[in-house]
Amino acid sequence: MTTATDARVVSAGITAEEYKLVFRHHAAGVALITADAGNGPAALTATSVTSISAEPPLLGFSVTDESSAAATLLAADTVVVHLLTTDQLDLARLGATSGIDRFADTGRWTRLPTGEPWFPEAGAWVRGRVVNRLRVGASTLLIVRALDAAARHDTGPRTATPLVYTNRRWYGLPESAEIRV
Repeated sequence: MTTATDARVVSAGITAEEYKLVFRHHAAGVALITADAGNGPAALTATSVTSISAEPPLLGFSVTDESSAAATLLAADTVVVHLLTTDQLDLARLGATSGIDRFADTGRWTRLPTGEPWFPEAGAWVRGRVVNRLRVGASTLLIVRALDAAARHDTGPRTATPLVYTNRRWYGLPESAEIRV
């Protein structure tokens, strides 16, 4: 059993690698985030997306300084957050692969009427305005107010299998995984 004293010892001396190891085993939903601040589109795959508030509709995600998409995402006024299912694993890999042109295949993406880069194959997405940027360590937390949203799998029986990431692996979360209490 961990005591308050043990917690202080661990937190006082934890390294970045130890911290990453703890969260490596915490499953999270996968999203592809796109933006264009005027210098061309950028994208990244994130597992930090979270709903913050329904009224007003706010979400948040973090962007590490190490990301090649960081400069664009931090400068953009608006973003599109694509919430991915197992059918879009290739989009997750696209945003997670460094050193490539994520927008080279012009048949996969287009622009919304408002100008943001958008991957139509994503089953659910939210377009929003960045309302706050909070610098935290080597990352920036972006708070986004939802302006538009669409979900092809939000009615009727669930057919889409959510994509999750844990311990450096991709997984599907099928209905059969439900734990009934």
